[in-house]
Amino acid sequence: MLAPAPGLRRMADPMLRVLTSLIFIIGGLGHFGQHQIMLDRMEQSPWRDLIIAIADPSLLLWLSGAVFVVFGITLALGLSTRLSALLLFVTLVPITITIHIAPDHIGPLFKNIAIMGALLFIAARGPGAYALDNRWQRQNDTS
Repeated sequence: MLAPAPGLRRMADPMLRVLTSLIFIIGGLGHFGQHQIMLDRMEQSPWRDLIIAIADPSLLLWLSGAVFVVFGITLALGLSTRLSALLLFVTLVPITITIHIAPDHIGPLFKNIAIMGALLFIAARGPGAYALDNRWQRQNDTS
């Protein structure tokens, strides 16, 4: 009785890919457009010294922004879907630990945890319908 219709089932994977990717594309663009605001947030982190020990915070912000935008787009398109999801996951983990494990950041912390769950789900399940990965797989199968 509660089973989804075939059309909805077919659209679930691409919708998950696209909707999950939007937070990375928009957030990654924010790393560029709101660079100083995000640097100020990093400065307030209780993990500030760890961030600085890893690399220049501004450089880390530029790099993570680039990963978010590029692999957010490839995730949405279903292009190298598993790799895209895993790279986004690996980039999101240190950001979550160093920025969101802080007082008054419970909402963003659990939002990121939920997003990490979606990324792991996508990586485990694959692209689903309407993905460029599928098109290239069919072409390779016929060659």
